[in-house]
Amino acid sequence: MFRPLLVVIVAYLLGSIPFGYLIVRSKEGADIRETGSGGTGATNVSRRAGKAAGIYTLVLDALKGAVAVVWAVVLVGSSSRAAWIVTAAAIAVIVGHIFPVWLRFRGGKGVATGVGVFLMLAPVALLCAGVLFVAIVFFTRYVSLGSMVAAATIPLFVWLQSVFVTPVADLRPLLTAAIVGAALIIFAHRGNIGRLFQGTEAQFLR
Repeated sequence: MFRPLLVVIVAYLLGSIPFGYLIVRSKEGADIRETGSGGTGATNVSRRAGKAAGIYTLVLDALKGAVAVVWAVVLVGSSSRAAWIVTAAAIAVIVGHIFPVWLRFRGGKGVATGVGVFLMLAPVALLCAGVLFVAIVFFTRYVSLGSMVAAATIPLFVWLQSVFVTPVADLRPLLTAAIVGAALIIFAHRGNIGRLFQGTEAQFLR
């Protein structure tokens, strides 16, 4: 009982590391949450501190998602019961990014961390969602819209990956991680949704 709990707690704390906040604080001496969308993610960081800072944030946020999954697999293995613990860790690291304990539960949108998670759990599904993300951002220039659509379609692509690419005996844990992860990411974009409807959402400049 202690080991699964430890896995989830560590995953949450890992997700809570606010790389975007720390990068902007060290470079600009400012709180990234007071800029633009108020998130600590790569898009908002790049707007405040430049593209390089945004790329560093993207990579580090994705890395913590990947590490959380690897950490869980190493500790609990790959049995059917262990798959649910890995799912819990995957969800916990995304929750940690969106609601970081170090920043009074006000963090980022969870997209890059989700990328790291599904890079480990369902790479083909992630690739399909990534193509959709790029297409939407290219044609609309709204990163938030691309992120939400990509997140919303991850469960579908996870199912398709299981049917056509890599069959999974019990898809429930992976599908649960995909559905809950997508819901968390879309919830974190609730402010962006309002701005999209109002026509005030900032666009990504090519």
